[in-house]
Amino acid sequence: MSNITLENKKILIVDDEPDVLDSLEELLDMCTLVRAQSFEEADTFLKIQDFDIAILDIMGVDGYQLLETATQKNVVTVMLTAHALSPDNIKKSYLGGACSYIPKEEMIDIETFLIDVLTAKEEGKNPWTTWYKRLGAFCDKKFGPEWDKDEKEFWEKMIY
Repeated sequence: MSNITLENKKILIVDDEPDVLDSLEELLDMCTLVRAQSFEEADTFLKIQDFDIAILDIMGVDGYQLLETATQKNVVTVMLTAHALSPDNIKKSYLGGACSYIPKEEMIDIETFLIDVLTAKEEGKNPWTTWYKRLGAFCDKKFGPEWDKDEKEFWEKMIY
């Protein structure tokens, strides 16, 4: 088991809601955080600074466009959402290069999710495998137990 921590990690946090950014700052106080509340601000930070991780809201800040920039710069990217909570958005996040997709109501465990992703990356494993173990039951509750059955082949490829 690796002993990865978030100490000394530089993380870009992007959300149009200041209270979400405040919560992330409290939850990730062991990191160096850079806040952005708009697409333009976040896009500029991504282009001129280096980050270990980017946490991107989907709605309000054009998270998928930012995901493209972050992926091009090889920044480990996690999508965080309240309103874009759907199997389609999970799929779109994965296909866009995100390493995880976190519902805001699960944000209290953000440190665990980020460590999962960094550990998987370091070990050369798929970060979505651990994501599914942690959030599969959450998705079953939110979307119904059949949420990932329509495109079984895609979901299996995504998480294994």
